[in-house]
Amino acid sequence: MSEARQRLKVLFAGVLGLLLFLGVARFAYTPLLPLMRSQAGLGIEAGGWLAAANYAGYLMGVVVVGRIASLAVKDRLYRAAMVVAVLSTVMMGLSGNEWVWALSRFIAGLSTAAGMVLGAGLVINWLMRHRHRSELGIHFSGIGLGIALCSLVVIVIGDRFDWREQWFLFSLIGTLLAIPAWRWLPRPDMAPLPASATHMHDSPPGDLFRRVLMAAYFCAGVGYVVTATFIVAIVNAQPEMKGQGTWVFLVLGVAAAPACILWDLIARRTGQVNALILASLTQIAGILLPVLGDGLLPAMAGAALFGGTFAGMVSLVMSMAGRYYPTRPAKMMSKMTAAYGIAQVLAPALTGRLAAQGGGYASGLYLAAAVMGVGVVLLIALGLIPDRGRETAVGGAG
Repeated sequence: MSEARQRLKVLFAGVLGLLLFLGVARFAYTPLLPLMRSQAGLGIEAGGWLAAANYAGYLMGVVVVGRIASLAVKDRLYRAAMVVAVLSTVMMGLSGNEWVWALSRFIAGLSTAAGMVLGAGLVINWLMRHRHRSELGIHFSGIGLGIALCSLVVIVIGDRFDWREQWFLFSLIGTLLAIPAWRWLPRPDMAPLPASATHMHDSPPGDLFRRVLMAAYFCAGVGYVVTATFIVAIVNAQPEMKGQGTWVFLVLGVAAAPACILWDLIARRTGQVNALILASLTQIAGILLPVLGDGLLPAMAGAALFGGTFAGMVSLVMSMAGRYYPTRPAKMMSKMTAAYGIAQVLAPALTGRLAAQGGGYASGLYLAAAVMGVGVVLLIALGLIPDRGRETAVGGAG
């Protein structure tokens, strides 16, 4: 097999893995949430707790995988997580008990953590060893494509299947995705890194810089999770847009697919911190448009702005971690992802509580936008903090 063809297969393996972990194990819940409320008796507050259970599993998974150093163990866990992602999806259709659903969402979160952190690391490791550019933008396009996939599935099948059957259908799709994702990703090479990689040196940021960045990324996690979890239910709850929520979610996913590549290009001109500030401001507009605007057009525009920023912000922060720790990128990646994950546990549960008290899920969007505003202030302050490793992150591409 030619080197170019092998590179494409590895990249596609990573993207298909994210379609499984994000499009099936994680985000299928979002377009199916209204159906589970109407057919399975899922309460409005319980909907928030199920999302929180998913992110609790994600957070625990991030903590666990962040401690693993062996490439061989990472590879085995990543492949096991593919199986777990499918099984956790099957669980959703096997029972009508909220505790079983919560366990399923927790297990799915564990698998998603492996898919996001270990999958990206294995793909990047292969690219580095074969002297290719570490194309995080292409890899993370799987996030948006996963959202688009689950939206399209729900749109296409419509009302032809009940909520249980739709979960089983997603399980079948997950299995079909797992096969090439498993086969096309080579087993990791245990040989020492090539000479071109052994000369890299870590340039870690100062403690204050790192803590402020983690706090800002926590705020970004709140901004992300409320819209990503409840946007379909929020749109469907508006009488003039009933049944249109899945279409809005599809727009969100399509906009998210090229976002990582786009924001990488922007960061090369503005610097990564400035790009994060611009993305945050754009995301705040995307969060608020569906509730401040009137009708489907503002909801679609908001979804496009949101989708076009959240995945890009993840990629920017992960790229910063790679710049600071080129020999050990998982060191900072796991800490940043943990901050993002804590926000994703707290915000859905709080949104569910606000919704149950009469504010509706839309009240969570106002909360998310306010927290994102705090994050913008923190990012502006970040640009003022002296740091010896900060030049490549704040300045343009030099």
